[in-house]
Amino acid sequence: MGKIAVTLNRHCACTTLDLEALHHELGADTEGARLYRAIVESRPHLLAATPVFLGREDIAAMQAAIDAVEAVAALPGYLDAIAGHRPSLATQAPRALGVFFGYDFHFTDTGPRLIEINTNAGGAFINALLARAHLLCCVGTRLAAGNAPERAFFDMFLKEWRRERAGARLQRIAIVDDTPDAQYLEPEFVLARRLFEANGIEAVVTAPEALTFRDGRLWLGPAPIDLVYNRLTDFALAAPQYAALAEAYAARAVVLTPHPYAYWRYADKRNLVTLSDDAALAQLGAPAAARALLKSTIPATRLVTADAGDYFWQTRDEWFFKPATGYGSKAAYRGDKVTKRVFAEILAKDYVAQAVVPPSTRRVIASGADAALSFDVRCYVYDGEIQLVAARLYRGQTTNFRTAGGGFAPVMVPGVGRRIREICPPQNRAATDATS
Repeated sequence: MGKIAVTLNRHCACTTLDLEALHHELGADTEGARLYRAIVESRPHLLAATPVFLGREDIAAMQAAIDAVEAVAALPGYLDAIAGHRPSLATQAPRALGVFFGYDFHFTDTGPRLIEINTNAGGAFINALLARAHLLCCVGTRLAAGNAPERAFFDMFLKEWRRERAGARLQRIAIVDDTPDAQYLEPEFVLARRLFEANGIEAVVTAPEALTFRDGRLWLGPAPIDLVYNRLTDFALAAPQYAALAEAYAARAVVLTPHPYAYWRYADKRNLVTLSDDAALAQLGAPAAARALLKSTIPATRLVTADAGDYFWQTRDEWFFKPATGYGSKAAYRGDKVTKRVFAEILAKDYVAQAVVPPSTRRVIASGADAALSFDVRCYVYDGEIQLVAARLYRGQTTNFRTAGGGFAPVMVPGVGRRIREICPPQNRAATDATS
């Protein structure tokens, strides 16, 4: 991580979240007021009041790692290597690529480490909103979110549609998740719906069991659905309540994004076993530059098998155990915290073990007290290009939204060529003078 960014993260405790600006962004109407209450009051640990700093070189390094993954994922041999866990709905590659890939990184003294890849990464709409509700308190600092990310998001959905339905008009989008009203990120569904509607497309938020498949179309009540923004975490659409959606997708009767093929190709955590194995990548014919980047970026990842149980138990402090098809840090365990009972459950299921890479920390003021919270960085990606960069602040083994002072945080990039004492506001200069 860049020296200035490291120093600011360790010492600057500015709170830059402007709740008045957030309220203004959401609007003064009834829905805007409800969204504000849902985001700020009902979910008090969703938004962090403190930004995270990264250097321009850090963002370039993350993009380079993403490019390397894309280079390997395009190899025919790579698809053969991961064919053993291909779900039944991933036999053919759709033209649509999949929206909101999430590349999650920890940062070390020597650069970013790619911890995992997701294909329905949550938080993009909230982070786009959040970036505009934070003050740029430091001289020469800019937001890593870029300009108008929502415009890029909408264009992304249009591109998905046109890849599958060139020349046809996109009229109706369904945002689909299990019990959407009860989801922690429910406000994001509303933000997505509002974006689509503001651009002249009818949109609705619904549970999957409300959908039907008949007459070669996917329907919600009497209305046909053209495109589904898929927020489900059953990535193979295997459960009975997803039957209509699965049938429509298999028949190519609806544009589904993201979809099972994208998940299989990129996000199943067993893929990290191949992506972190330099010898395997060499056999697949991966370019030397991509191999070198992945070797230095992706922590060693191994399949956890019963035969290797003794080895993983004896070396458990070195590993982070993750379910192969998990999401959102659910059922993921840091090895030094694993009990024998939990380890037995791990051996009985499909898990991978990833070499531990401790997260960086960020100084915050939480509940009036000084604290150092862990953070990871998420790149929201489409077609291999970063659209938005955000961070998650937390305390504990994994990311969560239960930490005072934690939650989603914007990423800010310090001005190039400036010294710390020029950037940091007066109230923090004493803490940073020694390291400037």
